[in-house]
Amino acid sequence: MSNQQNKKIGVGVVGASSANPGWAVFAHLPAIQNLPDYELRAVSTSRRDSADAAAKEYGVAGYDNYNDMINDPNVDLIVIATNVDTHYNIALAAIEAGKMVFSEWPLGVTTGEAYELATRAKAKGVRTMVGMQARYSPAIQYAHDLIKEGYIGEVMSTTMNGTSLIWGPVTPKKFAYTYDVTKGATLLSSPTLHAIDGLNYVLGDFDNVAAKFAIRFQEAKVLEDESIVKVTAPTHLAVTGTLIGGALATVVYRGETSRDVDLRWEINGSKGQLVIIAENNGNIQNTSLKLFGGTGEQTSLSEMEVPSWYTDIVKDIPESPAKFGNVGYVYASFAKDLREGTTLTPDFAHAVKRHRLADAIAKANETGVTQKVDNSNPL
Repeated sequence: MSNQQNKKIGVGVVGASSANPGWAVFAHLPAIQNLPDYELRAVSTSRRDSADAAAKEYGVAGYDNYNDMINDPNVDLIVIATNVDTHYNIALAAIEAGKMVFSEWPLGVTTGEAYELATRAKAKGVRTMVGMQARYSPAIQYAHDLIKEGYIGEVMSTTMNGTSLIWGPVTPKKFAYTYDVTKGATLLSSPTLHAIDGLNYVLGDFDNVAAKFAIRFQEAKVLEDESIVKVTAPTHLAVTGTLIGGALATVVYRGETSRDVDLRWEINGSKGQLVIIAENNGNIQNTSLKLFGGTGEQTSLSEMEVPSWYTDIVKDIPESPAKFGNVGYVYASFAKDLREGTTLTPDFAHAVKRHRLADAIAKANETGVTQKVDNSNPL
């Protein structure tokens, strides 16, 4: 780390425009600015005027070229919170410069991009993390531990039904690119894989998968100007399979929102049941979750209060999407890894495994044949 005097990790964020704020501003910056191990040192946007505005807003150096920020000696960690099709070039430049990297998920447009980034990071000895933060939700952490302790007995099956906010027939302009399957941010790669990563954290990896995708409308209207975009990415999908432990799993996602809860995840065991719900947002990685459970002779579910120690790690972060979206937990976990020499935070190698899973799901849809999932260490 630079700046050994205060021992903070100096952070530079790509995509931190204050004029057109996105996930970097709503989630990453509150975590960086409030967690004690980090210090925001620089921001980068695509234009000089927006870079100057962001620099003034946050009181740090502002760049209109991410390569210049990567070469800033005060920056130790590069955060990539931009469209998926830009991740590869930015991450590769950061890795080659020897900087730590936090990339939002998906890591790349393709598994090949993700694999190259992971192998280059390993070769350069660069620490990385990927924004698969669903597992850090306090409710999911608690469910994980309850199952490990035998609260529901042997896991028999699980079903998850969620919505994604976007991929409906009308879209804000900034999300229009997600309707193009070649851009890398699809219903499968983004909300569904975030959800599946949380499911896998709690219950274990898929052994095999079958899948079916559907494009239920061929065009979508852009909200701001009523222009039309062609829809080539799925708007509905279903994934079924068997987990390594033998449990059956079904995950169904669709575009838009629900008139009921936007996410319901049921885990059925030999002696009990857990249910996780999100009422207003089916993106499991960036929403507030409630946990319900019942076991033994109980005939109904009751809401379970998540113990305070699951939230203490970011107790000083203001009530913001950084807390609800669990991004703060990722940063805190990474800082702990660096202090203790561990590698518990999902990194680029983990991202490759999830890209491989996405490939298996896509192939199952294309061929109609159940696919074996490659869960081996990619590196």
